[in-house]
Amino acid sequence: MSTASVLYDAPGPKAKLRYRLYTVLVLAAVLAVGWFLYHGLDEKGQFTAEKWKPFLEGQIWTTYLLPGLRGTVVAAVLSIVLALVIGMIFGILRLSEHRVVRAVAGTIVEVARAIPVLILMIFLFAIYAQYNVFPSEQLALAAVVTALTIYNGSVIAEIVRSGIRSLPRGQSEAAVALGMRKGQLMRLILLPQAVTAMLPALISQMVVALKDSALGYAITYPEVVRAGKQLGAAEQNTIPALLVIAIIMIALNYALSVFATVVERWLRTRKRGGRTVVPAGNVPPPPGMNVVTANDGSA
Repeated sequence: MSTASVLYDAPGPKAKLRYRLYTVLVLAAVLAVGWFLYHGLDEKGQFTAEKWKPFLEGQIWTTYLLPGLRGTVVAAVLSIVLALVIGMIFGILRLSEHRVVRAVAGTIVEVARAIPVLILMIFLFAIYAQYNVFPSEQLALAAVVTALTIYNGSVIAEIVRSGIRSLPRGQSEAAVALGMRKGQLMRLILLPQAVTAMLPALISQMVVALKDSALGYAITYPEVVRAGKQLGAAEQNTIPALLVIAIIMIALNYALSVFATVVERWLRTRKRGGRTVVPAGNVPPPPGMNVVTANDGSA
């Protein structure tokens, strides 16, 4: 028997029948569009064996696909790590008790979020090239990583700020009453809980950073989409090449999601088996609570 949801009432028999009919109609429409696209491409010879045969050759992978895949992974990993660091810093700064610090951090975050990533890549590439900031072979990588770091770091800063603010205020008040300093409160109480709560949003932003690395195509960065276009032009199989690239990108995003899910599960398990940390010299905790003092080396 169906139960009512928080968001909507449970559908009745007529509504269920209507939803099934809509599902069938939408599925039929999708299949029709898919068949129309396949038939059109097939008439152009895009699905013949000759178009797919190059992917069975190792030279095609070592020349085009693997270098492009390496470029995408390098840019994505560097930008994700740097964006997490910058996002954490600016997210905490936006929660500062000093109005000037909050205003400056908020202005930087809002400006960084408002600039399109592609425009930022092109601008940074021109600046780096004009002033020889990086070696010529690293200019495109530096521009891609910097642009992705700035944009995704600003978004992660907002995720961190909202994640910390979503926690009950009673925890902060209790920690202050126990004599914990602001740094201890943020490091031992708020951030560990906020990271677990905002992990789904962080995963989404990591996927965005991974996909946006393809924008490096505009500044000649050798990433996987550019490699696919070059392969398609060389072998005259653009559609199969782009389909293979799409499968590779889907696999990368799925692997990133699986990794983040494993980390989230590990964090939640660790949280359930964790210990409560309080400063030394305060009122003893209730009996049975596993406590580590803040000046203990294990904290």
